[in-house]
Amino acid sequence: MTFDYAARRARLAGLLPAHEVHALLVTSPVNVRYLTGLTSSNAAVLIRADGTALLATDNRYIEAARRLDVPSAEASDVAGRLAAPGTGIEAASMSVAAYRRLGDGLVPLGPVVEVLRAVKDEAELELIRTACAITDQAFADVCPRIAPGMTEREVAGLLERRMAELGADKPAFDTIVASGENGAIPHHTPTSRELRAGDLVTMDFGARYQGYHADMTRTVSLGPPAGWQREVYDLVAAAQQAGRHALAPGARAGEVDEAARSVIEGAGHGGHFRHGLGHGVGLEIHEEPFLGPSRTGRLEDRVPITVEPGVYLPGRGGVRIEDTLVTREGGPELFTKTTKELLAL
Repeated sequence: MTFDYAARRARLAGLLPAHEVHALLVTSPVNVRYLTGLTSSNAAVLIRADGTALLATDNRYIEAARRLDVPSAEASDVAGRLAAPGTGIEAASMSVAAYRRLGDGLVPLGPVVEVLRAVKDEAELELIRTACAITDQAFADVCPRIAPGMTEREVAGLLERRMAELGADKPAFDTIVASGENGAIPHHTPTSRELRAGDLVTMDFGARYQGYHADMTRTVSLGPPAGWQREVYDLVAAAQQAGRHALAPGARAGEVDEAARSVIEGAGHGGHFRHGLGHGVGLEIHEEPFLGPSRTGRLEDRVPITVEPGVYLPGRGGVRIEDTLVTREGGPELFTKTTKELLAL
């Protein structure tokens, strides 16, 4: 997949005057990749307000850097090579030690590149769409194999291996498989607990494809669900539907969260939904924008984002349902297509 990195750098350069800096030193590896195409663990790119740029890295990546469409220079201290008074820096990615070493006159800035990355072009969306298709297919292929007696770790391993077989670079993040009472922990780490008949099993996973991430959660029942399990599942499904329908360019992030959260609160489970409704996805699994009660920003067009409400009952279990979607003027486009009906395996 070919991206217009020069156009990305030009858009960033156009934002710098509003931040009162003449240049921005980009040191976040993900942001360097977004602006240049270089994947590395040690690089920096200086973007000037006049649109020019300079990329620096070390000997491990210099040959790859020379093949890109941005002037490059080799340096052992890439940040020190490029920084100068009046230069903006990425406060979230630069250590205090590095900041002090570079001297006075630097201007710490917030998520400038991250906000730019939130809106995707159609080439990026196609990669995310493919990552989601791999995720969907892995779930379809693994579900028939899930049975009592398997461990959470075994199920996670099956999902991750199947995504790799289907073409994923790697899992988008550490796969979550939470069974029975472990389902009350939103980010549970899979254990040797064996799945049992009557369990709810929550699986939160995704594929990474050519650097872009997918994110999906489904909760299934091992055998016919009990009454309380069906009640909680239906509640979360209704909240998730409300959140999906609220996604639109121009919608406030907090209002989208409220659309789903109010459904759960209205049923008396507000205290059992303890995280934000969703987050952007792209080159990172969690990126701008974020949906939550205190979020004030507005969504734009072509923003891939998750909607993932949950209800977590300590000592009993939980339910989460999550999709990756993209905001569109005519209504959100659903990327994860797996059914949201409660499957009884």
